[in-house]
Amino acid sequence: MTPAELSALLLTSATDLLARRAGPDAPVITVADISLERPKNRDHGDWSSNIAMKLAKAVGSSPRDLAADFAEGFRLIDGVEAVEVAGPGFINFTLDAAAAGSLAKRIVELGDTYGHTDTFAGQTINLEFVSANPTGPLHIGHTRWAALGDSIARVLTASGAKVATEFYINDAGAQMDNFGASILAAARGLPTPENGYPGAYIAELAAKVLDVQPDLLDLPDDDAVADARELGYQLQLGEIRASLERFNVHFDVWFSERTLHADDHSTGRSPIDDAIDRLRAQGHVFDDDDAVWVRTTDFGDDKDRVIRRGNGIFTYFAADAAYYLSKSDRGYEHKIYLLGADHHGYVHRLKALAGAAGDDPERDIEVLIGQLVSINGARLSKRAGNIIELNDLQAWLGTDALRYSLGRYPADSPLTLDPELLRKRTNDNPVFYVQYAHARTFSVARNAADSGVDRSVFDASLLTHETESALLGLLAELPRIVAQAAELREPHRIARYCEELAGAYHRWYDNCRVTPLGEEPVGDVHRTRLWLSDATGTVLRNGLAMLGVSAPDRM
Repeated sequence: MTPAELSALLLTSATDLLARRAGPDAPVITVADISLERPKNRDHGDWSSNIAMKLAKAVGSSPRDLAADFAEGFRLIDGVEAVEVAGPGFINFTLDAAAAGSLAKRIVELGDTYGHTDTFAGQTINLEFVSANPTGPLHIGHTRWAALGDSIARVLTASGAKVATEFYINDAGAQMDNFGASILAAARGLPTPENGYPGAYIAELAAKVLDVQPDLLDLPDDDAVADARELGYQLQLGEIRASLERFNVHFDVWFSERTLHADDHSTGRSPIDDAIDRLRAQGHVFDDDDAVWVRTTDFGDDKDRVIRRGNGIFTYFAADAAYYLSKSDRGYEHKIYLLGADHHGYVHRLKALAGAAGDDPERDIEVLIGQLVSINGARLSKRAGNIIELNDLQAWLGTDALRYSLGRYPADSPLTLDPELLRKRTNDNPVFYVQYAHARTFSVARNAADSGVDRSVFDASLLTHETESALLGLLAELPRIVAQAAELREPHRIARYCEELAGAYHRWYDNCRVTPLGEEPVGDVHRTRLWLSDATGTVLRNGLAMLGVSAPDRM
């Protein structure tokens, strides 16, 4: 029996009791009011609910008296072995072995869909993250957001949302001209120009550009810079894409900032022009000192924002506005922005922009700010010169260790990783610990096959050892953990859960044999335990997949 199934049964029983006690005045309750939690002390049962404490005042009863009334009905539910009232009105439930153990078979049958829910069904979400300038390789800050953003997308999808991951390419403005000038200078063997980009990677790009366009150096300067910029841009963007794919991060949409500035051939207007008109129609645009402003203070911003200067030049805020509106136009009801630690000022600005566009700033937009990450002993990139590259980190630590470690902590906490620990193949290394538990489930299956233990029988009532009860209780938690991780945008909850589950599995392995000892014949308990081991492997595999980490079958 899953927590969701138990909650549904408890809801029916509780609703009946409330109707008998309060008649037409009975409070309407939902599954959320049941609020099942795992007791910290397993002696207190498998699950606990504080429903009586929530509803006592509404029905004119003390919490403990209402809990006692609830308990009488709950004891009649099939699969519930015991119900006890504790403390000020908690209700503790113990499932019988068959009801608790039946989950193991269900998990194996559901496979990679176990843990998925419909919590966010019907929601359409645009999730923007990384969004680097295409003027150089991805660095360690991008790496953290790539890991977290992708994992957030995975848990939201597993919770029923329709998610589009999006990379905003910052490919407009003077930075791109400086990039082109830097490549051209390197191609000519000249020093990096003022405000240009240094690093060996620029020389590498210059060599590749010359391979594609050998006559580049024969062109007039303006044409040469333009061609170097465009070719270098495409090459660098291709490297960024490849780096992310190797990091198990895939983007559904690559959105170019330049398209926001480009005029439509038929109208002569750009999306930014249209955005200003649309915001003006909402009543939040005004003109002052020859400039065009958005009255973002109407929505909590600390000051109104200039969207077009008096000289006719659009501000960065203009591109932000057009980009936000494009997301709405493409059908995304909810927009999530994942921004770096230096973007705190964007939170109020973007929320105010949503309000000015006619959306609800508290519902339709969400801005997450990540903190810095460092790795002890990491060296600056030899190619880029002043950053720690994603490619170097992958080569040094491995994708699994890097992704798991970055996904293991909340985004808003500064993070320093220990590379020596991450390279160890010991239980001190969290990713190794979890992956080893998964690999052990495959080892158990191989040894079982060699010993003649098959899956022809599943008798849940045989799973009575205390470590089996603990393991089953944790297996039941995955759907709740996933939904919670999605709701809070905290995939680190999946990692911590996997570590707890791995520990429970190792303890069970030490106490309960799947293969018989000596001349002991194969029994139904061995066959049933094989299902439980398989179920644990399934859950670990599903949890690791939500973190973008592989689940090896041998270590």
